[in-house]
Amino acid sequence: MGQISQNRGKPKTLPPRIVSVLVLVAIPFLFLHFRQGRPLADRTDSLAKVERKSLSQALRLNGTTQASRSFIVLAPRLEGAQVGSMVVTRLVPAGTHVKNGDLLVEFDPQAQTKDYLDKKSTYDNLVSQVAQKQTDEEIARAKDDTAMKQAEDELKRAQLEIQRNEVVSRIDAEKNQEAVDEGQATQKQLKETYQLKRAAAVAAIKILEIQRDRAKEAMRYALANAAKMSVHSPMAGVVVYNTIWLGGRMGTVQQGDQVRPGVPFLQVVDPSKMEVRVELNQVDLLKVHPGQKAEMRLDAYPGMMLPAVLDELSPLGHTGQFTVMVRSFTARFLVQGNDPRLLPDLSAAMDLDLGTDTNVLVVPYQSIGTESGYSFVWLKNSSGFEKRTVKIGRRNDLNAVVESGLAEGDVIRRDAGEDSGAAERP
Repeated sequence: MGQISQNRGKPKTLPPRIVSVLVLVAIPFLFLHFRQGRPLADRTDSLAKVERKSLSQALRLNGTTQASRSFIVLAPRLEGAQVGSMVVTRLVPAGTHVKNGDLLVEFDPQAQTKDYLDKKSTYDNLVSQVAQKQTDEEIARAKDDTAMKQAEDELKRAQLEIQRNEVVSRIDAEKNQEAVDEGQATQKQLKETYQLKRAAAVAAIKILEIQRDRAKEAMRYALANAAKMSVHSPMAGVVVYNTIWLGGRMGTVQQGDQVRPGVPFLQVVDPSKMEVRVELNQVDLLKVHPGQKAEMRLDAYPGMMLPAVLDELSPLGHTGQFTVMVRSFTARFLVQGNDPRLLPDLSAAMDLDLGTDTNVLVVPYQSIGTESGYSFVWLKNSSGFEKRTVKIGRRNDLNAVVESGLAEGDVIRRDAGEDSGAAERP
């Protein structure tokens, strides 16, 4: 019994693990207790003062830079030839400043040069055939003219002989008559065949001339194709490579690569005239108009800023990215000024200036609450805070203009959604 009484008199201790759990649970409750018990007047981060200053409105838009004036280089499409990919033999480096007439790219011209030589040989051969056929026709015409003259002379001689039939024997008279008939038949036949021979010769020459002209066009196409193997710049600017599909990979063209006809693999841009195209939500459409000023910033160069002007706004919208109910409109900004780092296909942010109100009362936007269709703020007075109805004007992402209900220097709660009971403690 004495031993049992001794054990009951000793204080009980909790295990260390349970003590640690209780301490961790108690800390947040103690923090909230002391924080709520702290007077609001000491919590300066929860208060805001009504100030009179300027309020600027801006609209942030995202787009891509591109050159207002550029020349896109396509792999040449060859006329009258079935050609696959073409091999690049010479290529100007990216970023090179070129002038009008400078060489940009050169493809392997061997196939086109050989084709031109073959077409030229065919054309020269047909030219010789046409000339030979014309010479042969002139010779044949001369022979036929001679034969016609001989037949005419023979007929005249026979007609003279027939006039002697009264003084010659009957047999000779019949012979003379037969000679006249034969001469007339021969002359008639020669006249008929003469025209047929001329028509046949003209047709034969015409066929050769058509073949010659077709060969000439083929030769001209081959010569033009050979000339297309070298591409020269039609303007001064900077060379920019385009990313294209190259045999199982995406990349830029290098010397020795093969490019399919019609692929835009390179362009020359005028860096002095750049623009930015953005997609504008229909909700913001009525806020913008041509002529508004903006500031352009590039994601690749955070410290770079250039002014821009809204130059063109699309009158027709198209389906947006997220829903068919909301339309998007394309806007084009002209960049004012230039910078060596400003190149096409860079992501850009446009801060469009929507106007500035000067000498107005400004409060933080989160300090304004809405209830039953009207706006209010919590205004600090001598005993705590009171709900004050206000009229709100223009606003931006941070601040709003108060048109009535407050005066300069008034102190309000920064957050209109805080617990009013805790905030009204002195």
